[in-house]
Amino acid sequence: MARKPKESSTVDFETTLNQLETIVTRLEAGDLPLEEALKEFENGIKLAKLGQERLQQAEQRIQILLQKSDTAELTDYQPTDE
Repeated sequence: MARKPKESSTVDFETTLNQLETIVTRLEAGDLPLEEALKEFENGIKLAKLGQERLQQAEQRIQILLQKSDTAELTDYQPTDE
């Protein structure tokens, strides 16, 4: 049976991604009846849009934080050998 995505205000990005991966796996298996496959596909589209919104929100927050810290210089990540 097709699962509906949870409300966008209560679902984090990781949960959205996990739900989307589950739908993709079920669709790729190819053993769903047509109507159920269409419902899963529709839910997958909704989850993909929700995930994209979450990523855009995170990017905006990062940009705001970087603009607020004018004194912080961005440098490439250099892993330490521990």
